Amino acid sequence: TSYVFLLVLLLHKSGVMHVLFLLLAIVLSCHGCPDRCVCSSQTVKCQNQDLDAIPHSIPANTKFLFVTGNNISNMSVASFPTRLDQLTDLYLGGNGMEYVEEMVFDNLPNLLRLDLSNNRIQSFSERAFPDDNKLQLLNLSRSFHNHSYIDVVLNFLCSGSLLQLTALDLSSNDLVLLPDVFGSLSSLVSLSLQNSSIITIHNGTLKVPPLRDLDLRDNSLRDLPTTTLAELSLKPGLHIRLAGNPWRCDCFIDDMLMWLKNSTQVVDVQNLTCADPEALRQHQLLQVEQSQLKCSSEMEGVLETSYVFLGLVLALIGVIFLLVLYLNRKGIKRWMYNIRDACRDHMEGYHYRYEINSDPRLANLSINSDV
Repeated sequence: TSYVFLLVLLLHKSGVMHVLFLLLAIVLSCHGCPDRCVCSSQTVKCQNQDLDAIPHSIPANTKFLFVTGNNISNMSVASFPTRLDQLTDLYLGGNGMEYVEEMVFDNLPNLLRLDLSNNRIQSFSERAFPDDNKLQLLNLSRSFHNHSYIDVVLNFLCSGSLLQLTALDLSSNDLVLLPDVFGSLSSLVSLSLQNSSIITIHNGTLKVPPLRDLDLRDNSLRDLPTTTLAELSLKPGLHIRLAGNPWRCDCFIDDMLMWLKNSTQVVDVQNLTCADPEALRQHQLLQVEQSQLKCSSEMEGVLETSYVFLGLVLALIGVIFLLVLYLNRKGIKRWMYNIRDACRDHMEGYHYRYEINSDPRLANLSINSDV
């Protein structure tokens, strides 16, 4: 109705040429926009439309594409059949996506930022990105829900094709153990691992990337190994966030406590508090003294149990040894008798020779008898 009103108004005031110009503008503005999508300038939004695939009629000049909140479980080479040279930002979050196949992004040569958050990715092809891709930011937060095959899924990060990637978001994933997949990300400066259930960091995992911002908040870290502290110290420009972890303030955290007091890398160091033992709960780590770092009674109980177990094992070995001796007592007795007789004969020979050598008469007799 608004268009009709404008047409009538223009017909009344400006004549036919202006009406034709308006019709042309309306047609051009609608041309190429996919069904159930909204197009504005160089932005296309296809959000919460229950789509099961990426729309194909995306305008060639699209720079920002939002296809979020749909039901696109699979991404294949057919997802982007035409080349989109101007597309730099692609948002595919909340689609329940499970599979990202090879050559998916080959027709997006200038893609800089990719959001795949809030999905359920089970397989991610190492050939998903072209070798000459320009991707700089990758968001994979809340996209992996089974840590048992997380290493396999994240192998695409080792492909060596993401050489320009500077920011990676792996937050809110069930990682448990931080996978060693960052060795090929030579340009990575920002890594978010917040709320990923991480319990430890393997040696060498964070050695290669030139990190400047590392977010390890809200995980399950109890302490940081000495080797990890050494690796982090080699990156003096690195800013680390560690708040929200259940730090265990006992005799195993003394190296970390000394590192925290001497380093300026941890930007939220004032928010680090002890979770155990109960006597130090909610105490700031920086206020804990070395003399307070004692092994908990639970650990002492574990050590006592270990000593008891070791004693039982040694006692069992002793019993078995005595049992073997008892079962072979006759053979052992015979063996001891033989050794005794052999030793006695040997000693008698030495005694006889000693008597001959000590008595000159016997020595001459022995010589004459030899002659």
